[in-house]
Amino acid sequence: MSIFFHILGYNILPIFILITLGYILGKKFELDILTLSKLNFYLFVPAFIFVNLYTTTLSFDMFKVFLCAGAMLFTNDLLGRIIARIRHYDIGMTNAFKNSIMFNNSGNIGLSLITLVFTSTPFVFDGKTPYLQQAIATQIVILVIQNISTNTLGFFNAGRAHGNVRQSILQIFTMPAIYIIPTAFFCKSIPFDFTATLIWPALEYLRDGLVPVALLTLGVQLSQTQFDLKNPDVHLSAFTRLIIGPVLAVLFIHIGGFTGVVAQTILIAYSVPTAVNTALIAIECDSCQNFAAQAVMVSTVFSAVTLSLAIYAARIFFPV
Repeated sequence: MSIFFHILGYNILPIFILITLGYILGKKFELDILTLSKLNFYLFVPAFIFVNLYTTTLSFDMFKVFLCAGAMLFTNDLLGRIIARIRHYDIGMTNAFKNSIMFNNSGNIGLSLITLVFTSTPFVFDGKTPYLQQAIATQIVILVIQNISTNTLGFFNAGRAHGNVRQSILQIFTMPAIYIIPTAFFCKSIPFDFTATLIWPALEYLRDGLVPVALLTLGVQLSQTQFDLKNPDVHLSAFTRLIIGPVLAVLFIHIGGFTGVVAQTILIAYSVPTAVNTALIAIECDSCQNFAAQAVMVSTVFSAVTLSLAIYAARIFFPV
């Protein structure tokens, strides 16, 4: 029970506090949701991706994790298409549903949760955390893949609701994140320390600002959302993300031959709720905004329970 209350108190509750503050501000003031969305995608997200890519050492051993993350994306995309066909969704709802199950909250929940798990009992020995670095490296690989795909495939999917394929592809190339990724790898490859430059502190400030600003933006969007708690599509999305997602992760863990810390990290990483950015993308592309916001909120609420179970299962199935 202690890990449940740790997750609830240190990961889930702070998130809901920020969302609630955004909700209150959205109700009290006439905040422009599109302006907040553009701040996220043109400043905070690019800085977040660049700083994390530049400062993380990715060993060759992480290549299998990269393949696993790609396989999870492909499988969730296929699963979303199957469910959409069964439910007779139109193209906009189909792609909104796919986004809600393909992209998880690997940044502001996943990364902090992995840090919490591997700096607590039973992973601490004489005050040291020998497994933390390997867990963080694994999570960063998943985080990078999620960020790349969210800011490319996510926008493509959302853009398909109102435009053709060409317009959706053009929408991708308007997002700074697609240019930031190769820039970060280029900067890593040259013999120059960018962390010593004057611009680096500003990039770190922007990176650190992504989580609170994204959650506040979600709260503002929720204040403008008509809720339907009986909407079966929202609950189906949450079930797929929180239950089917971890089951698929276990399958690919066994296929990839992962064990120990890496296996535990992968399972936990794919047990987190729907990414906040899916709601922001829906806002930016004006595509199924209500569904996207509710999918994030409902999956985050239920994750308070399912994440606890996933962490327990990870320790049982993949001991270190």
